[in-house]
Amino acid sequence: MAGPKEKIAGVGSGRVGGGWAIVFARAGHAVSVFDASPGAAARALETIRGNVHDLASAGLLDEPPAAVLGRITVADDLATAVAGAAYVQESVLERVDVKRDVFARIDEVLGPEACVGSSSSGIPASAYTAHVRCRERCLVAHPINPPYLAAVVELVPAPWTAATTMARVRDLMERVGQAPVVLTREIEGFVLNRLQGVLLMEAWRLVEAGIATAAAVDRTIAQGLGLRWSFMGPFETIALN
Repeated sequence: MAGPKEKIAGVGSGRVGGGWAIVFARAGHAVSVFDASPGAAARALETIRGNVHDLASAGLLDEPPAAVLGRITVADDLATAVAGAAYVQESVLERVDVKRDVFARIDEVLGPEACVGSSSSGIPASAYTAHVRCRERCLVAHPINPPYLAAVVELVPAPWTAATTMARVRDLMERVGQAPVVLTREIEGFVLNRLQGVLLMEAWRLVEAGIATAAAVDRTIAQGLGLRWSFMGPFETIALN
């Protein structure tokens, strides 16, 4: 990804796709959004507009909302959205068949050096990129929703993802203000959802055993561990403790 302000394409304009558009536009990139559902991307712009103004009201923008919004456009077709893009963020429905079809369509119009990240929250890229010519430039780029407020993004390679792809996407994510977490290989649930899943299972056990109420468990996290975890993780915590 040669330049500091490359064009970015967003495929899928739901809450996650719209959130990604804000991330890239806020960092100065032109963003072209496409959604196969008629009128979906145009409707998403209204949500994006409201979210950007909310960020400005909270003092989380370094420039007027109009500047950020002016970088986000809606494309009438996939080819137009992807044309000239250095990076494509796919954020469609979490289904293997849907993603396989979308990646095949992206492959037909993708530039020779562009990378494609999937917002998949659990399905590994190997399940839907094996059939495309650009598979060495495909990976999972899983955010926390909304990505413009939560910076972590998990970068997960398929077995055929090139090391250069991982490095280039990591560099891009750092430049747009995200906090990339690079996994060495695919694993079910990635890292974030595996950690979240373990905590959730124990929370259910405590409530079902009558040890504490759901409200009490929530308070333990929100007013206790969550405050600590907002600035340091479990390894740093245990080392300092």
